Amino acid sequence: MDYKDSVLNLIGHTPLVKLNKLTKGLNPLVLGKMESLNPGGSVKDRIGISMIDAAEREGALKPGGTVVEATSGNTGIGVALVCAVRGYKAVFVMTDKCSVEKVRYLKALGSDVVVVPVAAKPDSPDHYVNTARRIAKETPNSLFVFQYGNTANPLAHYQSTGPEIWEQTEGRLTHFVSGIGTGGTISGVGRFLKETSPKIKVVGADPYGSVFKTYKETGQLLQATPYLVEGIGQEIIPENVHMKYIDQIINVTDRDSFLMARRLAREEGIFCGGSTGTSAVAALQVAKDLDKDQVVVFIVCDTGERYLSKFHSDEWMKEKRMLGAERMTLGLINQLKSEGPDRRLVSVRPDQKVSEALEIMNTYGFSQLPVLEEGKSVGSIREGKLMSKLLDKRELMDAPVADVMDKSFPVISEDISYEGAVKHLRNSQAILVEEYGRIVGIVTRHDMLSAQP
Repeated sequence: MDYKDSVLNLIGHTPLVKLNKLTKGLNPLVLGKMESLNPGGSVKDRIGISMIDAAEREGALKPGGTVVEATSGNTGIGVALVCAVRGYKAVFVMTDKCSVEKVRYLKALGSDVVVVPVAAKPDSPDHYVNTARRIAKETPNSLFVFQYGNTANPLAHYQSTGPEIWEQTEGRLTHFVSGIGTGGTISGVGRFLKETSPKIKVVGADPYGSVFKTYKETGQLLQATPYLVEGIGQEIIPENVHMKYIDQIINVTDRDSFLMARRLAREEGIFCGGSTGTSAVAALQVAKDLDKDQVVVFIVCDTGERYLSKFHSDEWMKEKRMLGAERMTLGLINQLKSEGPDRRLVSVRPDQKVSEALEIMNTYGFSQLPVLEEGKSVGSIREGKLMSKLLDKRELMDAPVADVMDKSFPVISEDISYEGAVKHLRNSQAILVEEYGRIVGIVTRHDMLSAQP
């Protein structure tokens, strides 16, 4: 029979996947190391088992003990897997910047989660690392893992990830690209590759606002500024960041990171997180200047399922003003309309009384309504014109809507672009949104202005 003793035996030996569409016009081979296929869904599974193994060997973690860690989520999940299998209690401290999916994942694995403000500075007792350190100190028979200084972190990548990439590329690798967070991945892999072939270039991908690029280039530690990408970047230099193995660091914006992660899903079928987007942007930037015989490998850090409430959500991207105009379709504008009664389609039938139509308009505060019959648009009611008719002929209040309605609003397919929708609204107060033959919404000029990219 072919089986594994536990899910921990599934960690590592992840495949390389070639980028095809995103590399059009580029010479080198660009490959993603699919760490998202680890059982816990991220590259951090490797260090989770490595750090717990080391603690057990050293006697720092005893049966029935409690593991405490400060994490942005993925290391926590990697550690939680080990704790679940081996019977340890786990407590993780995260900031309120982390996605709700990660918090729920950790709780589903039986862990306790403490959430602290992301704004807390490194010298504050509320900082997530300091909070984790305090909890470990106050908890009997506990271990503070501290991935930022734990030598088993980069060692895991030196012993596994680096050798795997070298073997999978048959030694043809020329450039390795990784985000920098704790430093474990880039330092461990970088050390192995440099020792194996000093010509290999190791490139760090870092969000704007993080301190790594400036520190690498000037030796100065500037104050970090906020950024939205999770799991990479820092406001200090962790012990596990070994700059001697890093040749270059490329800054990438939040917007570019998130849009690239979304493109990886839509164009390559690689469903990933924002830090993978950061690394992919850097990898493609590096690839622009390379020859055909060169090979670039970047880390696909984790799965996009952890960010469904964040940048994989059009609503979230729109809220953060990062959704490109190329994604803004009429259907999306209809979906993004504010919560409340105007989010659903309110209409009247042609056989309803005018008085009923006025009551509906007053109830919802609308100045215009589509008239639908069996799901098809047959006309419209506009407050100004209707009031003018009623002033001349009061008895129309009891007449059917069909007797007073105006021509229908244009019915436009939901996949039309923002610019295309604007053209229709120049000649109409509103347009109806059609999705697969059904009218599903109405978009007004005000809605378009609110949704403007």
